[in-house]
Amino acid sequence: MATLPSQNLQSVRALCFSSPNSPKFPSQIPSLKFPFLSPIKIKPTKLYASNNGIGNYRLVPRPSASEFSADIGDILGDVSIFTAAGQPVLFKDLWDQNQGVAVVALLRHFGCPCCWELALELKEAKARLDSAGVKLIAIGVGTPNKARMLAERLPFPMDCLYADPGRKAYDVLGLYYGVGRTFFNPASTKVFSRVEALQKAVKNYTIEATPDDRSSVLQQGGMFVFKGKQLLYARKDEGTGDHAALDDVFEVCCKVPAA
Repeated sequence: MATLPSQNLQSVRALCFSSPNSPKFPSQIPSLKFPFLSPIKIKPTKLYASNNGIGNYRLVPRPSASEFSADIGDILGDVSIFTAAGQPVLFKDLWDQNQGVAVVALLRHFGCPCCWELALELKEAKARLDSAGVKLIAIGVGTPNKARMLAERLPFPMDCLYADPGRKAYDVLGLYYGVGRTFFNPASTKVFSRVEALQKAVKNYTIEATPDDRSSVLQQGGMFVFKGKQLLYARKDEGTGDHAALDDVFEVCCKVPAA
């Protein structure tokens, strides 16, 4: 990875990893105070608890679709989340469960600047996905009103955006959770190479999009591609800002005939 000016590195650190006691952010970055406004009460996660320790710096191999159970599509299908407008919806109703192809991006939470960056990238990729008959689904941790803040300010298409305040889908998919993953994982340094993209994405950022349940900021995201109920591609983010390369996603989904 190329070396960036120290000022840029400090800017990114301020955006993604700062606390209320951090120095003021550089002038070229919107003034953000992120993310802990109150003490965190950790919500237990059902899966992968052994990977969440603060001292765990080891990068583990990225999972593939074969590492998930064959019925993961059925299990995920019964999970209830919300549209950005606030209506409950089941996963199995988000795309055609027979032959429909869908890219399902799970963001960390709606108040994460790195997730605004990913959301912008997804929005810019939507036309290509649409032309291939692939449905884009973006999900974030938080309530629907938090999702609408991102949709209105970024902006991002509301009909592609969903809220999972209880982190139900994240638990089913075994996405990483914890202090170590959020703040101390080496994979998080990837964000330092994307300063300009991050600055572009957070022009209208608001910390008000952060979940009221502050423990939710410790959730990591992931990227998945389904054809019907079949999982074709799976990648869990190792740390904050460790997003899947969309070229890899296109390589999978845009070669699969859609219904």
